Amino acid sequence: MKNDPMSKASQIFWLMGTVISISAALFVHFTADAPTKGYPARNIQGIIMWGAGGATDTMSRAVTPYVEPLLKKEVILINRSGGAGAISTKYVHNKKSDGYTLLYGAENPQLHGVLGLSDIDYREFYAVNVLARGISVIVSHPDRPWRNLKDLMEDVKARPSEIKMGSTGPGGLPYVVGAMLGSQGEFEVTPVPFDGDGPAITALLGGHVDFLPSGFTATAEHIRSGRLIALAVVNDEEIALLPGVPPITQDYPAFSKFLPWGPFYGVFVNKDTPEAVKRRLTDAFYTGASDPKFQKFVDDFGAIPMNVSGEEADKFLDKWQSVTTWLLHDAGATKSAPEQFGIPRP
Repeated sequence: MKNDPMSKASQIFWLMGTVISISAALFVHFTADAPTKGYPARNIQGIIMWGAGGATDTMSRAVTPYVEPLLKKEVILINRSGGAGAISTKYVHNKKSDGYTLLYGAENPQLHGVLGLSDIDYREFYAVNVLARGISVIVSHPDRPWRNLKDLMEDVKARPSEIKMGSTGPGGLPYVVGAMLGSQGEFEVTPVPFDGDGPAITALLGGHVDFLPSGFTATAEHIRSGRLIALAVVNDEEIALLPGVPPITQDYPAFSKFLPWGPFYGVFVNKDTPEAVKRRLTDAFYTGASDPKFQKFVDDFGAIPMNVSGEEADKFLDKWQSVTTWLLHDAGATKSAPEQFGIPRP
């Protein structure tokens, strides 16, 4: 039987097609995998949520030198502030999810939805590392009669609306802690808003307001010098940096449902970044943040080290968002209810 030339031609074309298909599949596979295998192949951009000199900027620039040698590339840090963090968050979210653009952020995006600033929060990101949590403290002028939180709370109850609390407006640390205190009922104070911790502390030192919930970093030197008195730390236990200062739960155990709470600092990438890239970044930042020199920096900075990532970080972020957004909502400071964003009440 003679060979059919058309059959041979068909076989040749079939074979050529098969080879091309396999080659194409291998090309796609290795092309897709190449960015993760060699990551990082170039320098990385780090977008800092707040301006130069602030707490987030300081923390970001402190940890990065410990991470760069592990990644064997430079992380070029750029401040991109604005919109209470919404500008930088959107910028990084819109970037390619390849691990070459990191967001060095604080807590603010967790409030953006209920405050009407943005529909993007940390649920759209992967937490490479939540580095540390700031310590919040309630301070008063030493001329005032209070020596602990219970003294203050009882005086507020006895003199409603007569006592002035320094504040920085809805969403700020003083406002949230004030809402926390108000959750216990009968906490009628007169809030006096300021454009940040600095002016509020100046007013407190001058006796123009009576007390102020603030970050420990901003008040530390005044507490140490005796110019201000720490009534309580917003924590569930005493901290080494404030020996003898009772935790907020000592006289009011109900506050424990809000804790741990405080401003925080972390590093994030887009959620759909390849798993291999996430692991590379997570390992590098965990090791870098574990360095004793950085840990000492965190202690000296007046913060509580965390150094957590992934699911552990998500658990902290979700609770922080739930506690804070509902406190703000119950105080009438939100534009939208947290439940509209799928945020459960704590």
